[in-house]
Formats: sequence, C-alpha cells, structure tokens
Amino acid sequence: MKIFGVDIGGSGIKGAPVDLERGDLAEERFKVLTPHPATPDGVADGVKEVVHHFGWTGPVGLTFPGVVTGGATIRTAANVDKSWIDTDARALFSDRLGGHEVTVVNDADAAGVAEMAFGAGRDRRGTVILLTFGTGIGSAVFVDGALVPNTELGHLELNGHDAEKKASSKAKDDGELTWEHWARRVQKYLAHVEMLFSPELFIIGGGVSRKADKFLPLIEGIRAEMVPAQLQNNAGIVGAAMHARKRD
Repeated sequence: MKIFGVDIGGSGIKGAPVDLERGDLAEERFKVLTPHPATPDGVADGVKEVVHHFGWTGPVGLTFPGVVTGGATIRTAANVDKSWIDTDARALFSDRLGGHEVTVVNDADAAGVAEMAFGAGRDRRGTVILLTFGTGIGSAVFVDGALVPNTELGHLELNGHDAEKKASSKAKDDGELTWEHWARRVQKYLAHVEMLFSPELFIIGGGVSRKADKFLPLIEGIRAEMVPAQLQNNAGIVGAAMHARKRD
C-alpha cells in the first residue's frame, strides 16, 4: 500500500509516495525550499508543488513543525510565520490540493512513529525519546510504544534560552561551531532531558543524523543509550504517510 507523505520543515518541504509495507520511500523524494516568510499560503503552495510533481491524487499525510491539535489546528509556530497559529491546516491543505483527503501531525511525532515502527525504536519498550536536530529541535516521547503527542522539548529552557536556539543544527551552522563545540551543547541539552524523563533510549534524528559519527562519540555522561535514526531525514515523510493510513 502506498500513501503520500510530506514533511514541512523550517528550511524545506519534501515529500514522496511511501511504501507502507516496507516503511520506506517508494520513489525518490522531491523537495522545494520553505518560503520566507513561511506563511500558510506560501507553505500550502510549496506542498502543492511537491504533491503535483508526482501527479498524486490519493490521500496525503503532512507534518508541521509545531503543535497540532485535533489533527488540524496549529497551536504553535516557532520556526514558521506566526499567522499559522489557530489555522485549520487540514482544511487549508485539502483546499489547495483540490479536495484531497489530508491529515496533519507534528513533525517530530511523525518521525518518531516511523522510527518506532521501522527504525531504531522497533520493539523497544520503556521510555524512548526521539529528538530531531534541524532548524529547531523536535521531540517525540514514547512510553512502552505509546506516543505522548506534541511534547516540543526543544523549547525547554537551557541556560536562560530556548534549548533549540543553542543546540539545533541551525545554531551550529549559524554560529559556525565545530563538531566538538556543538557536541558539548547537545550534551548539556540531553543531560537536561534525561534528568526530566530518564529514558532508556535517545534516537537522534533530523538531517544531522547522517553525520552522527562526527558528534555522538563526543557526547559523555549520558546514561541512556544513544543511536542515530535509521530512517534519517526520511522519517517524517514515512510517519506522515503512516498517520494518513491510520486515519483512513
């Protein structure tokens, strides 16, 4: 079975049909840049371009980088335009796509669901936390396989700042930080999250997971096991499609 997944991020909007039996992309993904400002209309146009690139006409699952309630309503918009707040995203995207059946879910939650089903969290019990390091820091918390939605742990306060302002992949790039310097920031952040939740496993996702060998070995003092996401930056697309199938 194939369903289309779209992952909306602060820097890019990417999507592809997903083979839900394998938990992988059925075709090479297509990506467009997220518009700036990332307004609802601008992002919806980008989603339309991605979906129409494949000539897709079936259900579409989408992620959003913020809190999503009721599968539709946007409650936070830290890394996109503030006009998203209180937007009915499901209605917006469905209309822009010509009436396609649409589902919307938090981006890190989608990535986490995919990793728990097909990747690094498969068959893992206890508390598992996926963290995506990108424009911000997304989080997905699982207890014995059950998702606690919309946790948004990237906004925990760390040394007087939103953690993602100091430890995201964007913070590394903007500050031109070495891997060693950035790893120390990530270590402080992980220690804070570990103190609050005592997880058995951290799954490190986002685009930076492709380079996990450059920073994970530098992180010390964390008791939980730490592993890179196996689906890497495709996890959000896969999880979006899984969410659409579940609703269907």
